Amino acid sequence: MTTHIPGLAPVDLEQAKLLAIELAHSAGALQRDGYSRELVVEMKGAIDLVTEVDKACEALVLEGLGTHFPEHRILAEEGGAFGGDHPCRWIIDPLDGTTNYAHRFPFFCVSIGLEVNGEPALGVVHAPMFDETFVAVKGGGATLNGVRIRVSETDELVRSMLVTGFAYNVHEAENDNLDHFAAFTRSVQATRRTGSAALDLCYVACGRFDGFWELGLKPWDMAAGSLMVTEAGGAVTRFDGTPHRLEVPEILASNRRIHKPMTDVLTRV
Repeated sequence: MTTHIPGLAPVDLEQAKLLAIELAHSAGALQRDGYSRELVVEMKGAIDLVTEVDKACEALVLEGLGTHFPEHRILAEEGGAFGGDHPCRWIIDPLDGTTNYAHRFPFFCVSIGLEVNGEPALGVVHAPMFDETFVAVKGGGATLNGVRIRVSETDELVRSMLVTGFAYNVHEAENDNLDHFAAFTRSVQATRRTGSAALDLCYVACGRFDGFWELGLKPWDMAAGSLMVTEAGGAVTRFDGTPHRLEVPEILASNRRIHKPMTDVLTRV
């Protein structure tokens, strides 16, 4: 599949997809190798941390992208933003769920997204401890290990299982999501908190969760997973139901059937 950009050479999304999958698997192998050994952990904030595995995974992905698409821009969690004004931008979270990883909780992943002209075009999320690879291509659907996935069919909020997370500044943030968590817990069948927004979004895409909401996220937390949800038939917006953008640090994703009830709870609270 090729996406044409006026005035520039076309972007081969099939080539980009295969490369992203290869790099995600290679980074996942680094994560598996480091999972059982002692880690060097640095603190980026009071509870925000980074390991040498985060850095090694990001270096691996950046090297691969730089070799094959040297003209593309890149936004990466640890390395920041770089590149020129090319309309293609890769958005990388080399290890989403670092706190889980440091505590040997196996819910973490590699997340690689690609935007073209500011719109999500490709998403790859690989969870190495579960051997699961989620892939979405704009207009081409979403898959899990090569098999097409769809969102759930739950159509009542009271029968739904939702997932959320809490930002690294939850200790001091005024808008800490705890009020939303309490309101949803009283309104649904179950609520969960896993520690990886990218995987949470993928789990909505494949029907394991019916909906997800969170505050304080960065573009690399959402770039790949948000496309996964929409390509699997779900909806992704801001809390009030207006269109979502990666630069906006809040997201509501659902199977579409319970989206309005979720916006009602979020806006009421």
